[in-house]
Amino acid sequence: MPSPVPAAAYHLSPDETEALDFYGRNSNPTWRRLEAALAELEGAATALTFGSGMAAITSVLRVLAKRGTKLIVPADGYYQVRRYAAEYLAPQGVTVVEAASAAMCDASKDADVVLAETPTNPGLDVVDLHQLAMHCRSRGATLVVDNTTATPLGQQPLSLGADLVVASATKGLSGHSDLVAGYVAGSHPELMEAVARERLLAGPILGAFEAWLVLRGLGSAGLRFERQSQNAQALAVMLRSHPAVRSVRYPGLPDDPSHRIASQQMKRFGGLVGVELDSAEAVHALVQRSALLISSTSFGGIHTSVDRRARWGDSVSEGFARISLGIEDIDDLIADVEQALG
Repeated sequence: MPSPVPAAAYHLSPDETEALDFYGRNSNPTWRRLEAALAELEGAATALTFGSGMAAITSVLRVLAKRGTKLIVPADGYYQVRRYAAEYLAPQGVTVVEAASAAMCDASKDADVVLAETPTNPGLDVVDLHQLAMHCRSRGATLVVDNTTATPLGQQPLSLGADLVVASATKGLSGHSDLVAGYVAGSHPELMEAVARERLLAGPILGAFEAWLVLRGLGSAGLRFERQSQNAQALAVMLRSHPAVRSVRYPGLPDDPSHRIASQQMKRFGGLVGVELDSAEAVHALVQRSALLISSTSFGGIHTSVDRRARWGDSVSEGFARISLGIEDIDDLIADVEQALG
């Protein structure tokens, strides 16, 4: 039976200096298998798993953003990161600056820590990571990149100069909408050791069973992500010409503002499409009339989902929706969305 102090295979060594799997918050063999796989995917020396993407991000920020430091967070990225920085880090004496992703390089001039997200959630703007990494390196700032949206199957920020990668594995990597998980990946031993120490002391760990589920998901992640990217490209092309649609964002569209940079640093453009309809009611009607779309705030699963992002306070129009493509037959999906749009 699972317990905080597992018995079988978790034995103390007669040599008290030898580190073994003696306690579930410290280590377990399932973590190590998953962490080795995640490190390989990200092109990192090591990876550390966490109980959620936010647990991974906040652990890194607690290590790097100390009193008296300046932290840049994306104004157009995941809203919970901004809330954590404002409500927890700022009162601890950290100078927190929210910067649009397009202005990250300028904002990083005197920063100590820069957290970038690309493509951004939900706007799908793409940050030039190589340029940003060069700016950060020249000024001695640490660059952390949230790779949740692209996944390592879409881009590898470390190869572009990032110091650390943080991500939610809840979404595209696990892919089945049945767990919550996160990770940190990097190749700087001192940084990763500090993050590992923070995880040990604070305890935001991933359960062994959830780690096994992520490993299960990784087996099909490449196939799923490729299909999701193909479906997203096809749906974005259709939506762009539909009379009920005001605008479409997808880095894979040749005329998208992010296409040039995305083409340089991304291997695939991912499974998220941003679409602007006339109103919040139009977004709700789209889901209600559809046979295939579901309403969900997470993304990356095998079923196509829709989330009206203004409900969470994102700086988007009331009719802006983020569509996360699943692995359905694309002809069926496009026919369904066309009829649902009316």
